[in-house]
Amino acid sequence: MLNDKVKNYLHLHLLVFIAGFTAILGKLITIEAVSLVWYRMLIASVLMFIYIKIAKINIKVAPKDLYKLAGAGVVIALHWITFFGAINVSNVSIALAMFSTGAFFASLLEPLIYKRKVIWYEIIFGCLVIMGVYILMQGEIRYVNGIVLGILSAFLSSLFAVLNGKFLESHSATKISFYEFLSGVLFISLFIYFFGNGFTANHFNISMSDWSYLIILASVCTAYAFIASVHVMRYISPYTVVLTYNLEPIYGIILALMLFPDSEKMSTSFYFGAAIILGTVLLNGIIKNIKYIKRKRS
Repeated sequence: MLNDKVKNYLHLHLLVFIAGFTAILGKLITIEAVSLVWYRMLIASVLMFIYIKIAKINIKVAPKDLYKLAGAGVVIALHWITFFGAINVSNVSIALAMFSTGAFFASLLEPLIYKRKVIWYEIIFGCLVIMGVYILMQGEIRYVNGIVLGILSAFLSSLFAVLNGKFLESHSATKISFYEFLSGVLFISLFIYFFGNGFTANHFNISMSDWSYLIILASVCTAYAFIASVHVMRYISPYTVVLTYNLEPIYGIILALMLFPDSEKMSTSFYFGAAIILGTVLLNGIIKNIKYIKRKRS
């Protein structure tokens, strides 16, 4: 029988594969990024509410904590909007490669939020990540908008993961996810109403194929994956979760090359730059794990 730690690591890798598949769905769905994320979070919120009622989960939360969860909900909404926006203006490979920079941002954010010192080699690794992005851009400058959106998405994702690590100290994964999604829906609704085209008939005019993809996205890739990933963080550190999620580009890019060979074939410099980014992130993780094991033994 597998022990609990191994089970959680395997579960985490399944969630990473699902995350990679999310990018594929983002390419298949034809509606624009803001509406896509609105539908995603709305459907996921409804599914979570049903689960909460069936499982009779207590979701009471103090007002001060509710404000914090609402803020995190806005962060994850913006992360998804920028992520799908990056896919729309470039392709899956660009969006996922830029997502790899998330571990670098996590190494900067964790010292601020968890009050620890900045580690010297993380600064070096950060410089290597920047170099990888620079090399990648040399061959794919036509996708500069997608690269910028992808990097912004990675930063927001890392911020969200680190914040959730703090929330888990006092709240359940389901409670956190439910309120974050509700606040995300409210935030995007206000944006659509005041700054978008409003909730016109065209907003709800969606094809059957888009509905099918949205339901998969909201149920498997969001409601399930979101609660499960937050739950996993009870047993695995936020940094390790962010680090492991950097395998998402590998899964996603391979899937994209198989499904969309014409639009996803990139230049040599892209793969070289992406390899530097991924290699740096994985090396950072190896060093972190070695240090963690040494601390446990001492």
